[in-house]
Amino acid sequence: MNVLLVSQCRKNALKQTRRVLDQFAERRGERTWQTPITKAGLDTLRKLLRQSARKNTAVACHWIRGHDHSELLWIVGDASQFNARGGAPTNTSRRNILRTEDENDWHSGQLIHLLASMAALLHDLGKASQAFQDRLNGRLEERNRYRHEWVSLRLLQAFVGEDDDPSWLARLEKPTAEDDACWLNRLIRDGVDEYASDSAPFSQLPPLAAAIGWLVVSHHRLPALPATDEIGAQKWVGARAHLNAGNLPTLPQAITAAWNERVEPAAFERVAPYWTFPHGLPVTEAAWRERSRRLARQLQQIRSDASPLESPYVMHLARLSLMLGDHYYSSLKDQGRLNGQWSLDFYANTSNHQGRRRLSQPLTEHLLGVTRSVGEITHHLPGMETALPRIARHKGFKARSRDARFRWQDKAFDLATGLRDKSQRQGFFGVNMASTGCGKTIANGRIFYALSDPESGARFTIALGLRTLTLQTGQAYRERLGLGSDDLAIRVGGSASRALFNQQQLEHQQRDFGGSESRANLLDEQAHVHFEGNLGDHPLLSKAVADPHTQGLINAPILVCTVDHLMPATESLRGGHQIAPMLRLMSGDLVLDEPDDFDTADLPALTRLVYWAGMLGSRVLLSSATLPPSLVRGLFEAYLSGRAEYQRHRGTPGAPVHPVCAWFDEYGCTHSDGDDGNAFDAAHHAFARRRADKLSMQPATRRGRIVPLLAPSAHPDAVHQVVADTLLSEALTLHAQHHSVDPHSHKRVSFGLVRMANIEPLVAVAQALYRADIPDGYQVHLCVYHSQYPLVLRSRLEARLDIALDRRDENAVFDLPDIRSRLDSSEEVNQLFLVLGSPVTEVGRDHDYDWAIVEPSSMRSIIQLAGRVRRHRPALVEAPNIALLDTNIKTLKRQQAAFSRPGFETEKLWPLAQHRLETLLRTEEFDSIDSRPRLLPAEALEPTKKLVDLEHARLASLMVEGAASAPGQRRRKRRGEPQQTELGAYLFYRTPAMTLGAVPIQQQPFREDNEADSEFVLLPDENEEDFGFWRSDRQGKDERLVPVESELDRLPDEAIEHPRVTPWNEPDYLAALADQADAMGLGLERCANRFGRIRLKPNRAPQGWHFHPALGFVRKR
Repeated sequence: MNVLLVSQCRKNALKQTRRVLDQFAERRGERTWQTPITKAGLDTLRKLLRQSARKNTAVACHWIRGHDHSELLWIVGDASQFNARGGAPTNTSRRNILRTEDENDWHSGQLIHLLASMAALLHDLGKASQAFQDRLNGRLEERNRYRHEWVSLRLLQAFVGEDDDPSWLARLEKPTAEDDACWLNRLIRDGVDEYASDSAPFSQLPPLAAAIGWLVVSHHRLPALPATDEIGAQKWVGARAHLNAGNLPTLPQAITAAWNERVEPAAFERVAPYWTFPHGLPVTEAAWRERSRRLARQLQQIRSDASPLESPYVMHLARLSLMLGDHYYSSLKDQGRLNGQWSLDFYANTSNHQGRRRLSQPLTEHLLGVTRSVGEITHHLPGMETALPRIARHKGFKARSRDARFRWQDKAFDLATGLRDKSQRQGFFGVNMASTGCGKTIANGRIFYALSDPESGARFTIALGLRTLTLQTGQAYRERLGLGSDDLAIRVGGSASRALFNQQQLEHQQRDFGGSESRANLLDEQAHVHFEGNLGDHPLLSKAVADPHTQGLINAPILVCTVDHLMPATESLRGGHQIAPMLRLMSGDLVLDEPDDFDTADLPALTRLVYWAGMLGSRVLLSSATLPPSLVRGLFEAYLSGRAEYQRHRGTPGAPVHPVCAWFDEYGCTHSDGDDGNAFDAAHHAFARRRADKLSMQPATRRGRIVPLLAPSAHPDAVHQVVADTLLSEALTLHAQHHSVDPHSHKRVSFGLVRMANIEPLVAVAQALYRADIPDGYQVHLCVYHSQYPLVLRSRLEARLDIALDRRDENAVFDLPDIRSRLDSSEEVNQLFLVLGSPVTEVGRDHDYDWAIVEPSSMRSIIQLAGRVRRHRPALVEAPNIALLDTNIKTLKRQQAAFSRPGFETEKLWPLAQHRLETLLRTEEFDSIDSRPRLLPAEALEPTKKLVDLEHARLASLMVEGAASAPGQRRRKRRGEPQQTELGAYLFYRTPAMTLGAVPIQQQPFREDNEADSEFVLLPDENEEDFGFWRSDRQGKDERLVPVESELDRLPDEAIEHPRVTPWNEPDYLAALADQADAMGLGLERCANRFGRIRLKPNRAPQGWHFHPALGFVRKR
């Protein structure tokens, strides 16, 4: 490719740019270079320019496509030096003639700035106490009895007294000696003054003071509802409290000292230092007075009918600004700090100097420095989005689909293009329900690309629930659209998982006989413009991206991540973890992929995320083929409430809140304005009905039948044996009806999946299969697949399945070395490749099986698992290819709530009357298995009698206000028993004051796990002939490995020896580890230390674990 490079750099940046460009291209002028170059060479040049870029750097690269045509590829540095096509200005003026950047729509920008700045000036006043200074100097070791931010709030309360906002601000502007004295003279001291418990600050403070006080007390962590244990003692801050919808606390009036720190009775001499100020306060210093005077004067000019505390948008952006300013200024060593004559009587923090802790920033300097940083941040919030990188004029997103299966994407793209301007004004809530295999992943990106301004480019995030699916989605975007690491970031957490995934991708590419030349041509055709943005020179972003992890989350135009990376925007109880995800939501759109795959307990947190996305201005797209209507409506109403809050402070004042709503699938697309939940519900129901009608006309590719399952007793051994016998019998039947013939050996081969609900019975059934009587002529290749494997074993297992179960070319599997060797080494005519898996098999893997057997947990899992059968080979089937066990192992063991964990049943509130699929399923729900039962609920739900009705009823009760309550609640009411009202996901956005505390996070946390886990590692011994079991104990960055061999029971190889059953996964840990070490060029011990790790829950396994490489870990009984 022939490129032209134009530099508009200034000062020293021009010299540096010339040094780089001269190595790659010939000069055609003082600021112009031209050269033929490969794609790889151009990528290297761009990376070098980015590494040396500074605020005066500006380089444009044009691809010369022909005699009369060139195309802008990218701009490094200051994009404002060029127009949208890469042209340089003829003349320039320093006069800001258009002043378009002044025309921002931030109606509350000044209020956010003043609240955050005043809070910054007050936020650490409590650090002047004797207790805090003693702690800095190492003279106080005990835990905080009262945190400094609570003391700061009490100091503000003391100064305000009983004044209204104009009065206390006037006193702060022109303080008298009496005003200076009231900071301490009127101070209410918790733990000392008896009346302190009756004087909650927010029940007395006027609106502006209360807003500033909330910012002060929450600048490290949100106030959390105190929780008590069995004897009435307060638990750790943030623990779940006993609470139901009938006794929600009133915020912020209910906040007391116990919401900020665990409060325990203590002697006067232990508490007094927290309320003693031997050197006074910084409020009497001249520099502090000057800044407070200016802010007080400006705050007196604020005129607002509503309290700022009633606006989550204002309060949380002000809190973000305060926390970011505090974090940034606290991190400064010397350069960038304020100069002045500061009092050295009190300090704000310490720093590490040559391994020793020393006092760092004087308190007055810190307060003023944070105030300055907060001012810079809030003043530049409106311009933050335009300073971030974006991706524009990308041919891959715009290209029309050549494959008929994907032409629906073109219609979706066209509809989104037509809605572009409207969605920017009104917001956007979309639903993509296209079937599996129709290209939803790429379609979601195309929809948001079409919604974005074609000149400025797109920014969006794809958030998924599973790590493996996140890696696959990111890889799909990179391969199909030619996106590099600058354009697309993948964040999953766990560097070891990423390293193994990348290694497998490399090996897969090396096996690809298509040739790299054709791929290189494809990438050239996907050339596009990457607008760099100007992060380093932006007063807000330069502070936020100082941390590399934060930079990775914010910087890339397209981010593919697990939803865990965005959840801190709403779930962060303490610290500044919400800053990066909030900035991401403020600056780009959001795809939520497979939101219905989350556990019911996680849906309130997902609802909060969607509310937050609407409040911060994002457009939202839900993507799943099995979205139940109550979940969609609940998330829409959360978005609508968030968007209403956004439009109160942004956009046209008084404009109605009608976000654009759109629905997409492979049969078409439609849109409407979402006026309210009922109107949206009607539009969604019409779309779902049309989709269900279309699905009913498709040939049945997945047919089910119910298989009786009875056990002679409830003893676990008897249950596991009867399940194993039933599975084997059904597997042989399904193999006979749904096999393929190996073209080389003419043997009958099938790939089947057995889904089981829980790991422990799964492993027990696997062991029973290794003891089973297999008929002559049959060979079973058994793969036991669940989450409890060391990382290297699970990664290699999944890589093996990914290759074998890609059936797009139906006969390619017979040429794989692994499959070929197994078929050739066995004389049996019938070869069954059987995956015995936990629910991890249902989602996240692009696998195609010939048939499946299901231990039922929910209708959702049945439908999801059915999507793995003939996934790549849709064709009409006559005989059932999915066997549904009539019940599950929990029923056979006579457990009360059998369809739970996983499942929707609970013992008290949501019980099922029967646990047999013969009564729980309607014939049409399993005769041809697809998403229809999830799309449209029955007109009259029977949640105690029908499995899918239970799911619809429970989701509606959780997500939709006013839905029918749980059957267990109604029964308790009839009996006159005390009612316990469940907390609905909607309580968070229906009551905006709930955002002022951590109550939703405490009561309905995301991915709650109350059981501590530990990390273990399997390390080879000195001779590398065996391995040991070690526990990893970490303290900060230091790790200590403790041998715990006594906790591991190694199952002998005889447990998996059977002439007609062979393991299809790795039976030898050290052999697998050695292969991985060789592939990555690592020593065996180093490879084990990185990839031989697993996280287990010791409290669940007091007797330790059984382990075999072919079976994984399972707790001992």
